[in-house]
Amino acid sequence: MVREKVTVSTRTLEWKCVESRADSKRLYYGRFILSPLMKGQADTIGIAMRRALLGEIEGTCITRAKSEKIPHEYSTIVGIQESIHEILMNLKEVVLRSNLYGIRNASICVSGPGYVTAQDIISPPSVEIVDNTQHIASLTEPIDLCIGLQIERNRGYRIKTPNNFQDGSYPIDAVFMPVRNANHSIHSYGNGNEKQEILFLEIWTNGSLTPKEALHEASRNLIDLFIPFLHAEEENLNLEDNQHKVTLPLFTFHDRLAKLRKNKKKIALKYIFIDQSELPPRIYTCLKRSNIHTLLDLLNNSQEDLMKLEHFRIEDVKKILGFLEKHFKIDLPKNKF
Repeated sequence: MVREKVTVSTRTLEWKCVESRADSKRLYYGRFILSPLMKGQADTIGIAMRRALLGEIEGTCITRAKSEKIPHEYSTIVGIQESIHEILMNLKEVVLRSNLYGIRNASICVSGPGYVTAQDIISPPSVEIVDNTQHIASLTEPIDLCIGLQIERNRGYRIKTPNNFQDGSYPIDAVFMPVRNANHSIHSYGNGNEKQEILFLEIWTNGSLTPKEALHEASRNLIDLFIPFLHAEEENLNLEDNQHKVTLPLFTFHDRLAKLRKNKKKIALKYIFIDQSELPPRIYTCLKRSNIHTLLDLLNNSQEDLMKLEHFRIEDVKKILGFLEKHFKIDLPKNKF
């Protein structure tokens, strides 16, 4: 067994990347550590992060193919070496990178003889093909191959159903998960009650995002899941023994900001997340889709920039201006100079 020396923080909770590499265009690897943690915390975080990495991160892939020349999925076409089923399986392996929402259309239109690869896919500008060399079909005769494609962004996976064939188009098993695998391990050190832990996270991705980006996205998604608990106004606990009611103290990020201002500490704007504010969920969902996650991101935009966001209204801008004035005494310029 080879022992590896890793420098970790012994006082302040910190994370770092200890290894990062690209084995191929469709296989990235990263290893990260988080320390110091108290006994039991590493397992709690490791299990949650692994589930979020594998199930909560969105990805983009081809979900449907259509061609007028295809009588059924298991048919063959003269002049094409592969069967239609094999072509659909090859399309399933195409790795895409995008930030699109909803369904987009793409196409392939190639004349033979020759090889058809992912490079021949005509896709929207918002969609990038990670590996252009992915093989799709081999045309052995001078024929035309035209296929319409449907591209979608989602999470998890979706298995095609037998009754999902329509208008000569064929569904493709959709594996939206950009993280291929994720593991966590724990190293303990110290003695007795002062025992501490180091969490190791290993992440493999398909190349549509880096392991570091996957770690960030999974963390943000976990935070989003817990936001409703931070917005709870008040909770009462009924104790069965004496029927006394205990009111839980309100803990929101506004209290933390008030303490920071009281202590005259500088607020790190990039660590104040928009979805922890009192803004309606629809507003911070729109902001998140435009990569506006923190207060610093928001302040880099003008009122005119916000009005250009998809599904954004003048009433939404007014609510944001009211929020900034109330808590930070900050205003957004009308135009970006």
